[in-house]
Amino acid sequence: MSVVYATGVSQFTGVWDELIMGLTAGFMLTDERGQVLATNDAAAELLRLDRTDLLTGSRPADWAMRDSTGARLPDWTDLTSQVLRTGTRMSTPVVITRHGEPTGHLWMDYQPTRSCSQQRVLMFLQPVEAEVSHSRGLTDPLTGLPGRVLLLDRLDQALARARCRGTLTTLVLVDVRRLEQFNVEYGFAQGDELLTMMAGRLRQSVADEHTVARFGGDEFAVVVEHPSGTGDEIAEGARGAVVRPMRLQRRQVRPSVRVSWVTSDGNASVHSVINRAERQLKD
Repeated sequence: MSVVYATGVSQFTGVWDELIMGLTAGFMLTDERGQVLATNDAAAELLRLDRTDLLTGSRPADWAMRDSTGARLPDWTDLTSQVLRTGTRMSTPVVITRHGEPTGHLWMDYQPTRSCSQQRVLMFLQPVEAEVSHSRGLTDPLTGLPGRVLLLDRLDQALARARCRGTLTTLVLVDVRRLEQFNVEYGFAQGDELLTMMAGRLRQSVADEHTVARFGGDEFAVVVEHPSGTGDEIAEGARGAVVRPMRLQRRQVRPSVRVSWVTSDGNASVHSVINRAERQLKD
């Protein structure tokens, strides 16, 4: 296994060699800006990048990191600041795509640390099966959307970017009304089909870089980052996507939903944004 270093970081050579010599997992060490200081061959292979791309921060135009639903994920340069700000470890499943097609699945673990009195992030990359995120409860096995845990993480990232960039983040909650009654009347299989179709419509209603998640048994959530305005148009777009008539077997169904939204400049906490949106649903 060979180890590659960015220019000017030879002070890591001895320590890094000792840490990863003989290991087959991927490792990267970054500074507080997300610049890769050192890496190994396995990391480049798992990310489907050249080692030079890792060290320079360049990405091929057709390369992307996505979640299991196809939504684009921020790469490590965006996540490093969040990990260092919170001081906590973060783990996320990743699908690497080229030309829009998946080429690899992996877990990326981000660990804040210090080296030479400087803040660093150590990343551990490991290949996994595509379905592993379901077993860890990060994605919803019925719809394939991110679950509550991933939603909280995505919302936290979006709020952090809003604070840094002077933009806005809107959370939309979509509550499916009378789902329990529908399940009793038509059966759980058709109830599941209804939720799956609604999930697909919500996913198609927003751009890839935005998040659509299953927030609860009868609730979906949408997280959208935008430069200005309010969440009213975003919420109406979500509502319009799911209330159009759907055909389930031979039956035409028009779902009934309640929608709430909260827009933040990033200075509100994740839980305060969610609590406000949930209170609005109940009003």
